[in-house]
Amino acid sequence: MRVSTLAELAQTYGIRLPAALLDDAALHVPADERGWFRFQRLYDAARACVRSEADMRRIVAEAAQDDALEGSGRLEIQVDPTSYAPFVGGLTPALEIVLDAAREACATSGVDVGVIVAASRMRHPLEARTLARLAAHHAGDGPGQVVGFGLSNDERRGETPEFAPAFAIARAAGLASVPHGGELLGPAHVEDVVGHLHPDRLGHGVRAAEDPRVLERVVEEGVALEVCPASNVSLGVYARAADVPLRALVEAGATVALGADDPLLFRSRLVDQYVLAREVHEFSDDELAELARASVRASRAGDEVRARLLAGVDDWLAS
Repeated sequence: MRVSTLAELAQTYGIRLPAALLDDAALHVPADERGWFRFQRLYDAARACVRSEADMRRIVAEAAQDDALEGSGRLEIQVDPTSYAPFVGGLTPALEIVLDAAREACATSGVDVGVIVAASRMRHPLEARTLARLAAHHAGDGPGQVVGFGLSNDERRGETPEFAPAFAIARAAGLASVPHGGELLGPAHVEDVVGHLHPDRLGHGVRAAEDPRVLERVVEEGVALEVCPASNVSLGVYARAADVPLRALVEAGATVALGADDPLLFRSRLVDQYVLAREVHEFSDDELAELARASVRASRAGDEVRARLLAGVDDWLAS
């Protein structure tokens, strides 16, 4: 969500927001329980300003517009419809509003938009199964369809194996498995998630670099890592962007797709991650191009979109 949109929605609903949501500074918290609590409190405060179908449609449309301005051709946006269900009549309409808004955003922005449905570690695993069945009903790789199923929130909560049945439902419908893991917790958590949820992509996964055996397993099983250096620093996982093991992951053979995570809180969008890769980690043009290609290959875009985006990367490199 844009900061300006958040401020406008808060004013509309008479909500007083924490100052940290409206200033120009990126969130920066320690990687502990207190730090995560502060992050989640701010996230929940922002989410509480989304209270209608119009609000939901606006956020999806603006997300696509902002990505188009950066030159992105594909956006896979993650949503937990549970938060918005009370305002629009239930889980099904909440998801269908997002999907319809994504289709409209595709047409108006030129950005191909897929949707990932995510369950939360903070709620009962049976709720994850409900969301997986809903996601499966809308599965596909066309504009505004559900392309994946995720698991988000504090990695220290919930028992990973208990969410495996939900992921089995999603995989049976052809959805990508895209849980979070290996950011707040170390390589043992990466192995736990890989072993039980069989991810196609892993949200973050950077801590796999701390154990060569775990990282080798990630590479061998073809798990792509969605890496956001700015997020890792904001949440205190690493003290500096230079400490994020981006090059170590790439040199180990991992598929790395740079992502923006949450620009509202981290004040850092997708292009900023490529800037960090170039200026901090000294990636060359060829290496940056390969990161971009990896993100396309790891996506659930259709063949035509994928071919167009890969050709665009080649054109950029040639120029």
